[in-house]
Amino acid sequence: MEVRGVHHAYRRRAVLQGVDLRLQAGTLCGIVGENGAGKSTLLKVLSGELRPTRGTVCHSGRFGYCPQHVVLNDALTVRQHLTFFQTAYRLPDVRYAEEIMDVLGFTGYVDERAGVLSGGTRQKLNVTLALMHDPQVLLLDEPYQGFDWDTYQRFWDLAVRLRDAGRSVLVVSHLAYDT
Repeated sequence: MEVRGVHHAYRRRAVLQGVDLRLQAGTLCGIVGENGAGKSTLLKVLSGELRPTRGTVCHSGRFGYCPQHVVLNDALTVRQHLTFFQTAYRLPDVRYAEEIMDVLGFTGYVDERAGVLSGGTRQKLNVTLALMHDPQVLLLDEPYQGFDWDTYQRFWDLAVRLRDAGRSVLVVSHLAYDT
């Protein structure tokens, strides 16, 4: 992924000004900043959710985006979410998603509705949905919100494994010790 001279503003308030970034394969990178610094806006621009006011964003291959706030249908079970995204991504099966669920430690919730899951388990599902199509570039916005310490460590182990497998992983946080 390569970003050149990206600008973005909300009305007259400039949030991003001349952002340049090159995220090569096999890279685990962090962006840290205070709340309101523009980190989530940057990921929204990188994912295509927002258009930059100026500048370019180029990437090849599949990318996965895990937004800061979970995007789940509370009426659907975990399994139904996986099936929905399997269809959307045109995947032959959900085995890779099940592996991610195992790593993050929530395979026992597969038949639970998203609406009854704890915040941390909802976030685990959010991460799983972003990764289940095995993207080359991963954009993760505060992906471990609500995780307990064990899951937090499992997440970072997974991020390192993805990097070692040649994936580009970009993690955004407001906590400096996370990156």
